[in-house]
Amino acid sequence: MQTKSLHILDYLVFLVYFVIVAGYGYYIYHKKKKATTDSKDFFLAEGSLTWWAIGASLIASNISAEQFIGMSGSGFSMGLAISTYEWMAAATLIVVAVFFLPIYLKNKIYTMPQFLERRYNQTVATIMAVFWLLLYVVVNLTSILFLGALAVSTISGLDFYLCMIMLAFFAILITLGGMKVIGYTDVIQVFFLILGGLATTYLALELVSSHFGTTGVLKGFSLMTEHAGDHFHMILKKDNPHYLDLPGLSVLIGGMWIVNLNYWGCNQYITQRALGADLKTARSGLLFAGFLKLLMPIIVVLPGIAAYVLYSNNFDDFGRAMTKGDALNPDNAYPVLLNLLPAGLKGLAFAALTAAVVASLAGKANSISTIFSLDIYKKIYNKDADEKKIVGVGRAVVVITMVIAIVISNFLGIDKKGGFQFIQEYTGFVSPGVFAMFALGFFWKRTTSSAAMFAMIGGLLMSFALKFLPNWVDLQPLSQIGFSALNGDSKLYEIPFIDRMGIVFVICVLGMVIISVSDKASVNNPKGLAIDAGMFKPNLGFTVGALLITGILIALYTVFW
Repeated sequence: MQTKSLHILDYLVFLVYFVIVAGYGYYIYHKKKKATTDSKDFFLAEGSLTWWAIGASLIASNISAEQFIGMSGSGFSMGLAISTYEWMAAATLIVVAVFFLPIYLKNKIYTMPQFLERRYNQTVATIMAVFWLLLYVVVNLTSILFLGALAVSTISGLDFYLCMIMLAFFAILITLGGMKVIGYTDVIQVFFLILGGLATTYLALELVSSHFGTTGVLKGFSLMTEHAGDHFHMILKKDNPHYLDLPGLSVLIGGMWIVNLNYWGCNQYITQRALGADLKTARSGLLFAGFLKLLMPIIVVLPGIAAYVLYSNNFDDFGRAMTKGDALNPDNAYPVLLNLLPAGLKGLAFAALTAAVVASLAGKANSISTIFSLDIYKKIYNKDADEKKIVGVGRAVVVITMVIAIVISNFLGIDKKGGFQFIQEYTGFVSPGVFAMFALGFFWKRTTSSAAMFAMIGGLLMSFALKFLPNWVDLQPLSQIGFSALNGDSKLYEIPFIDRMGIVFVICVLGMVIISVSDKASVNNPKGLAIDAGMFKPNLGFTVGALLITGILIALYTVFW
């Protein structure tokens, strides 16, 4: 097996990638100097991003090491079922484009805390801003940096911490140019991401074919379904060891909708890309992102399944490369495959992985900077701050949060659970209450600030209570109806975290309704948003695209049920 090193040709390919991204970013930055002093332009690139730039930026910011490394690792261990995060996201993007975007744009919302302040009050907005900052820094930014450095180190043989510092430095360079630089460089990042990702998938399928004495990627895929048939089911049964991660039909009609609607519709990190555009452009961007989402499992999940087939059938010393110490580490699947690429292609795949990591780091850092600068610094610490000062604070926050992520990354146990699942579960503690707060705030005028506070605080506490409930109560009886499953590590029956999110969401909604109805003043709530049916009507082109995505999803779930 090829060693952990890059050939001179790989370095040249990577250098070309770096020069193109850095050069184009520099060009965009100097094309419009306004971004250096105007906060809305710096944080939102107001009116500057086209539909294809918005769609590409959404995917570049979303697809990162957590997908390339974490989701490939999940593909290795559990199979195609992990693709539900990508494919259900495509459906979710349609919902967000139709129902959420018109509300944000009509009310000129630029940050999520700003929406909460306008709909509820300053207290709710400030507490939630702190929640988001902690979540984005401690869970998202740190895990992306950790997994990215782990992958780069595994492929190149360079020191782990050196890789982490280099990735952070590259991301800082892009982020300091503002959202316009991030948005347009993301188009290039996505090009390298898809091209390099497809090259790795092609190699993985060819390796499977050649290992069984044949050739061709289609034959390789056929052999994968033959030798790992259990890895090609989208809906897992109760006896599946990964049921706790993906509990059966909940991925279609349950908590998976909470995961995706909260992520794509109530997340500064994501919605920020569309908030500076007009409705038609923003909707087209989200539709484009939906089509790209359909493609992602080919790039990030199939290589993981191919690695499983090669590992199970004793391909060279693949097994030794997949282990860390004496334990099998599924997150090694993608880096190990990359080390098998020939010179040049390995550099391209390396650039794709780096592009994914850097784009996500830049997008996340920009969102952290936006929330802190506009919703914490401007409103609490320095209400008289001018535009230049706010942008300066935003840039300082970018650097500080990257340093924090580097320092704390090795203490969170990100590599213990599996990177992708780590992010999903810990984000899930906040998601149900937040989405309940947004959903009722959007569409029910009577929702009060007290109800929002209940969902925010109560939702978090209920999520933790359900997480640790198995330590106090035997939940085995719930397994008969699919609401609990045995955790092989703890030997306890637990509620799958996706189902926990669904349960907490329902309780939050019921609690919010009771609290709001009991307040007589809510009948004429002045904080209610003005909405009308006409604002949710999409144009013909969007409708056709949305129906096409829906048809493809139905076909995929039918074939791989």
